[in-house]
Amino acid sequence: MSNNPLIRPLFAAILVAVLQTAFLGYMIESRASILRNGVDVVLKTVPVDPRDLLRGDYVILSYDISTIPADKVTGGFPAEPTDAQLSVRLEKQPDGFWGVAEASFSTLAPKEGSVIARSAPFYFYPTPDSPQASLNADYGIERYYVPEGEGKVLEEARNASALSVTARVDDDGRMQIRLIAVDGKPLYEEPLY
Repeated sequence: MSNNPLIRPLFAAILVAVLQTAFLGYMIESRASILRNGVDVVLKTVPVDPRDLLRGDYVILSYDISTIPADKVTGGFPAEPTDAQLSVRLEKQPDGFWGVAEASFSTLAPKEGSVIARSAPFYFYPTPDSPQASLNADYGIERYYVPEGEGKVLEEARNASALSVTARVDDDGRMQIRLIAVDGKPLYEEPLY
């Protein structure tokens, strides 16, 4: 091997660049894989407190599937405080939107006509004095980035219950927004890359 003092730092810089590129490629392909291979579910949005409607260039979205009634949780609640994640079975409702049919702190088995979504990890703290009435779940699709100045249209549609989101759910329960529609008309569609 050469005794050139620049070889090792150059090799280290190339290695770091390759690793960073591979990591970014993994992140992009992971998102694209969900959009390419996932199952579509159309979700109904619900209004959010108007003081937090738009922060910068994204719109805050909340869904009716974000509030899970306690009677939909099968297998019980953890008895001790713990890091948790919910498996949420979504089924198509008569109005065309998908809703919560069942949720569990453990893995739910696949079932015909349903899709299993996974909530984002959260810290669950049981309240022994009063039973849980409902759980709030995030799915990683609660923010939608828009071109600067275009968030107001989505906010108004969301607050008028005219905004719907079509999300793709992959086999691991991860969700990605595929389409935003106002009164059923597509407004934004996510490209794969």
